[in-house]
Amino acid sequence: MSTTTSRSSRLTLRVAKKSEELAALSAEWADLYARSSIATPFQSYGWICSWWHGYGTPGRLRVFLARRDGRLVAAAPFRLEHRLGCRVLTPVGGDQSDFTDIVVDDSEGDAGLRELRARMLAQPGWDVIDLPEARPGSAVRRLADLWDGLAWTRPSSTCLQLPGRPLEQVLAELHGPRARRLRTGMRKLDTVDLSVVAVDADGVERAVAELLRLHAMQWQSRAINVHHTQPRFMEHLARAAQWLVGQKHAVLWEYRLRGRLLACDFSLIGKDFVGGYLYGVHPDLRTEVDVLTMMLRQNLAEAHRLGKPVLSMLRGDEPYKTKYGCEAVVNQRVMLGRGARAAVYATGESMRAAGRELVKRRFPHLVERVSAWR
Repeated sequence: MSTTTSRSSRLTLRVAKKSEELAALSAEWADLYARSSIATPFQSYGWICSWWHGYGTPGRLRVFLARRDGRLVAAAPFRLEHRLGCRVLTPVGGDQSDFTDIVVDDSEGDAGLRELRARMLAQPGWDVIDLPEARPGSAVRRLADLWDGLAWTRPSSTCLQLPGRPLEQVLAELHGPRARRLRTGMRKLDTVDLSVVAVDADGVERAVAELLRLHAMQWQSRAINVHHTQPRFMEHLARAAQWLVGQKHAVLWEYRLRGRLLACDFSLIGKDFVGGYLYGVHPDLRTEVDVLTMMLRQNLAEAHRLGKPVLSMLRGDEPYKTKYGCEAVVNQRVMLGRGARAAVYATGESMRAAGRELVKRRFPHLVERVSAWR
């Protein structure tokens, strides 16, 4: 990234606290997003605004907006929470975002990040900034390296990814009985009456409803993510997906077998990746084809067509994904703080995370039962 050292003016920072202020940033945010090579669709204007509309709490919005010569060069969308006696800034997008970050113009470089750090530290009203899912190379991880205060990082979610090449090339590098079975499954896709269509922006609302209906069927009698069953998640996903598809930041595929809609797959299109976010599959389809192979083939072809180097399966390292020879990439939880309360918070959160990992390792069946009950 550029490391510009001379500045025609100082960086100015203000904090937007009202929904109307966020709503007015559409054009500026889109322009900044285009100038940030590491920003993901989870930091796009459409995703951020849609999430806040559905999940935000009035009075808790804190969007740090940095400008130079009047031009927006950094945006950090936070919400204010109170945890362990601390005022904590967490990302707008919450648990529904697989990557959490701030958006920074590439031209700012390290010098600009140091100015941003100083302006953020000077802002009152917070003790800790806590971003749970920072990917490698993210702006907030670069900021943490330069932070003049208390900074902590710890491993977070694992994301599995494949090179953005056609599935035939990916499978050609695998060997053994498993690889032969995968190639057989791929060839079978060409023998069935299967059609795949990308939904346009006008059809997204209907398609999202179908996706979530199929997703619920797919997880029937298993521990589904409860957020995915809530009406406001459907409203958020439909609203955000319509914007993202319209901006070519996402694609929503519909799969029909012999004319019958049996699967939907919503994938994000980032600057350097295509990412599978959520899919729904009718149980009948699983009896006919290998569903994951079907969707991987489609999304790898799209990544190759768009020149994206990576297809990411986003968060989750479930065993069924590993059979394709995926590379594991670990997100980091980044906590930036100031003062004694921040240190207490980071220590408490680290202890809680360590406790959860210990319970998962020692009592996996109990964890599964609790998840199912929830």
